[in-house]
Amino acid sequence: MSASPRIALLLLYGVLVACQRTPTATPATVAGATRPAQAVQLLTRHLRENDLRAFARDAVPPALHAQIETAWRDGRTRWPLDELPFANRLPMFLQSLAADGSQARLQQTFDHQFAGETAQLKSVAISLGLFGGQYIQREGHYSAAERQHYAQLIQAVSRWGLTAPLADRERARVTITQLTIAAKRTGLASPADFRTAGMEGSLRRMDTFAGAFKRAVARYGLDLDASLDGMQATLQQQTGDTAQVRMRYRVGDADIDTIVPVQRIDGRWYISDYLQHARAAVGPSGR
Repeated sequence: MSASPRIALLLLYGVLVACQRTPTATPATVAGATRPAQAVQLLTRHLRENDLRAFARDAVPPALHAQIETAWRDGRTRWPLDELPFANRLPMFLQSLAADGSQARLQQTFDHQFAGETAQLKSVAISLGLFGGQYIQREGHYSAAERQHYAQLIQAVSRWGLTAPLADRERARVTITQLTIAAKRTGLASPADFRTAGMEGSLRRMDTFAGAFKRAVARYGLDLDASLDGMQATLQQQTGDTAQVRMRYRVGDADIDTIVPVQRIDGRWYISDYLQHARAAVGPSGR
């Protein structure tokens, strides 16, 4: 992908990344989720606080978390970042932002191709909705629950992009400046950098970038923390150690309403899809 469409897609793509699995920020127990809805609430509190290390810690049981750390050092996974849509492109985005002279180059490209081009950027938003929806339906590693959730989320992001002031030059200038600085501070410009830093180190570095990104999209009228704060998570059904939690929240002016499967292990509740993906990330030894 060339530099020009990257700029146009950056905010739209990142909103999708930042919003996925967004539950309520209601406090949950520090020791872990002791009720089904808390499996959703606890992880969201960490997202709200930009604490990706705590998110990884509480998303899976301790033994599996240790296996993930080993797999990360071996270069076999970048979970939980692998959970993000288009996760394989994350290093590319960071590299593009952190490269020498990136701020001036990206600003120049924006000025030449996108400043004031509202209609063109609306077309990009529509394309994201079409491509993103096809991607989610085509990729085999998503569960039925994830497909249902992400399909709504992609359409909400695309809808937001149709009215967001993405063609505003001054907003772009401030946003490019802040994101390039934040990307450089991560020191994560290649897949090898993620492996060298390890899971804890990489996620710690990404915390700052996550905060910078939230501030960037807020500048365009989308308050992701408000989406997190306004989410409702309620128990729909429980049978023994499995349950379903209904998750409702807003992205822009769109309502998201989805069901999240959760399960109990050693007295603590976890989101089932995270467990499945984490186990797959470490291979046959995952448990």
